[in-house]
Amino acid sequence: MSSPMRKVALRNLAAHKVRLVLTLLSVVLGTAFISGSFVFTDTLQRTFDGIFEGQARGVDVRVGPANTQSLGLPTNIVDALAKTEGVARVAPAVNGPVVLLDPEGKKAVQTGGAPSFGLSYLPPDKAVGEPDKFVAGAPPTQTGEIALNSGGAEKAGLQVGDKTKVLIPSKGEPFEVTLSGIYEMPGAEGGGVVAVMFTEPQGRKLFTDGSHVAYADIAAAPGVSPDALRDQLAAGLPNYKVQNSDEVREDMKKEISEALTFINYFLLAFGAIALIVGTFIIYNTFSMIVAQRLRELALLRAIGASRQQVGRSVVGEAIVIGLIGSAIGLAAGIGLAYGLSALLNAFDLGLPTGSLTVLPRTAIVALVVGLTVTVASAYAPARRAAKVPPVEAMRSEFASAGDSLRLRTIVGAVMAVVGGVLVFLGAQGTGKGSAVTVGVGALALILAVLLAAPALSRPMVVVLGVLTKPFGAIGQMARNNAVRNPRRTAATAFALTLGLMLVSAIGILGASAKTSVGVLIDRGVKAEYVLAGPQMIGAPIGAVDAVRTQVPGISDVTGIRVVAFEVDGDQVGATSLDGPIDPVMDIDMLSGTSTVPAGGMLVDETKAQEKGWKVGDKVGITSLDKKQLELTVAGVYANSALLGPMVVDSGVYEQLMPQSLRTNIFVLVKAAPGTDLTAMRANLEKATEPFVVVQVQDHEQFKGAQGQQINTLLAILYGLLALAVVIAVLGIINTLALSVVERRREIGMLRAVGTQRAQVRRTIYLESMLIAIFGAIVGLVLGIALGVGFLRTLRDMGIDQITIPWSQLVIVLIASGVVGVLAAVWPGVRAARTPPLAAIADL
Repeated sequence: MSSPMRKVALRNLAAHKVRLVLTLLSVVLGTAFISGSFVFTDTLQRTFDGIFEGQARGVDVRVGPANTQSLGLPTNIVDALAKTEGVARVAPAVNGPVVLLDPEGKKAVQTGGAPSFGLSYLPPDKAVGEPDKFVAGAPPTQTGEIALNSGGAEKAGLQVGDKTKVLIPSKGEPFEVTLSGIYEMPGAEGGGVVAVMFTEPQGRKLFTDGSHVAYADIAAAPGVSPDALRDQLAAGLPNYKVQNSDEVREDMKKEISEALTFINYFLLAFGAIALIVGTFIIYNTFSMIVAQRLRELALLRAIGASRQQVGRSVVGEAIVIGLIGSAIGLAAGIGLAYGLSALLNAFDLGLPTGSLTVLPRTAIVALVVGLTVTVASAYAPARRAAKVPPVEAMRSEFASAGDSLRLRTIVGAVMAVVGGVLVFLGAQGTGKGSAVTVGVGALALILAVLLAAPALSRPMVVVLGVLTKPFGAIGQMARNNAVRNPRRTAATAFALTLGLMLVSAIGILGASAKTSVGVLIDRGVKAEYVLAGPQMIGAPIGAVDAVRTQVPGISDVTGIRVVAFEVDGDQVGATSLDGPIDPVMDIDMLSGTSTVPAGGMLVDETKAQEKGWKVGDKVGITSLDKKQLELTVAGVYANSALLGPMVVDSGVYEQLMPQSLRTNIFVLVKAAPGTDLTAMRANLEKATEPFVVVQVQDHEQFKGAQGQQINTLLAILYGLLALAVVIAVLGIINTLALSVVERRREIGMLRAVGTQRAQVRRTIYLESMLIAIFGAIVGLVLGIALGVGFLRTLRDMGIDQITIPWSQLVIVLIASGVVGVLAAVWPGVRAARTPPLAAIADL
């Protein structure tokens, strides 16, 4: 861009400060969510990396099981390792989940989703690796003593010498311990980790079956290369994981990265939505700005500026706006990431917190994306403006002219048919393929709305004009303004359409999930009470034993546990019950018996058909420790989300599940005939009180608890969607404010012929309301169609009830009209303040 045109572009930006701010705002909104998503996920990743940074320091080789859910490393292998040539020392390690209670023993110490585990202390003469650094007190030396990492001690409010309690989910009641010392855990103290250290004998008693340990750390003999020793041991232990210290840490970080992948994609998906909304706001903004500046640009052409110079001047302004807006958007994204972390912590959703991490990649992506979108959005209007003949552009009626909508409407109609067919076809099946088909159809429908919305807006706004009839001529004028420029109406409403499409689709998903869970519990659970606990902990084994021995009036108590193994090379998650099925659950047996015999299993209808199994067949399974077992199919039952695809007997569960990981996801309690249920509940609560984390729930409470988990997830989704809706609302404000500038002469003429300021404001308010309701209706209809389509593909996952929350959608529709009015407040006030004579004289 030449120097004179550069000056024109920069002076034009400086001369129109309001327009500059509104345009910048559209860029900031479009880039803030993308950068915020990156910052949030990078912070999570860095926090988890820090938790594992101190792992295996000073260890030459670590030998452990290939799968963390296996029984562990056999002690006979540990003994053999100690006798292997090149090995100087072997340090067996044990660990397992622990719940640390407060000093009163009434409340669990919350970790924010970071690990809470127990381990055993090894003195320096037995340990391998860097010794633990104690900052207060001393290591535990006898049963009943523990040491805590400094972050865990601070979180629990404990000092050396204090007494507290710990609960081992796989054991009995919580037991009292004394804090003997506090040690540092490098890299993990800011992440919420609670690491409880026991003496070696007590650790083995709590976390092992006596014949396995978690893993073994090895120190190489002098002169022996750690990598050479690793390779030597790996050759002799093909079924175990043999790694050096760097590989151990990288393996842990990789597992966390994979676990965070969903969160990352999830947030980036919302970032993409926000960016799409922001893109249309930016495009709409530049289109209006160029239309308003046609006379100005025509004058530049008339005094000698070439088409290229005019086009480059507009693109040059876009570059400046893109750079500034992206930089502000990056800063806003950092604030957004901070707010999102605070939101998740407020809901106690279990993600550890750490200092915000802003990588160079985040800044580069924010700047490149913001700049690219802004320039791309400005290019088409700039190119169109450069092609306008100067004399024609100076005509007053030119700005209101528009291209025919016929072609885009036809293309939009075709896309709508294609999208509708794809959604219908995808909804007929289940699984990933069907969901992808529905997703492609959804994209086609969104594009259809984008293309056909201008033509669709005219008849819909005319019909919606009934809402403005009570306002007489002012209402008629508002309706005419919305109908007169369908492109602007559609572009303004599209951002809100996209946001409310997602709101309605997610609302249907949540309502349907809660209904499905409720129906599943009502139909499938016959027990009067359910013992439940937090995720990853469930109802400890000891709580079940306490209920069985201490509570009168009980007919049956059945714990529901999960266990994993392989069938034909595929890992399967199965259920195991430590009691009878029939008294506590209502299942539909298609063949065989519902009683699971020793060495037997039940399978659901889908798995039986998939594998060709029938009652009496022998099925080979492989444990995660690569042990072969043969089970007999004792029965086939109709698909049940409560039981899953397979049910194995408790003996198989105990063979396959490590001692430290044994717990119940929930426990069903059936009362004997004639039992006073109120008294029984009181006895259940008294018996489980020492276990702190266990809750006694009846049917409705159990359904409510499951529904609350869904509500918590939806709250996060709605929190993220709120940003997209806020962007849409600000886009409406932006567009209306620019339309006020565009119609300055028209508004001035109205004021000159006697229209009052209040009437001008009311016109803008009503016009915005019509646009918002139009966008909301299209978004809700689209969201319902897509929500139902996606839900149909989830039938095999237990969401088989489709519920449309009509009251919620009506509230959203009404709220959209209110939002439209609120969004118009500032543009309306600005329009009302237009000086009549100055506006009429403005050329």
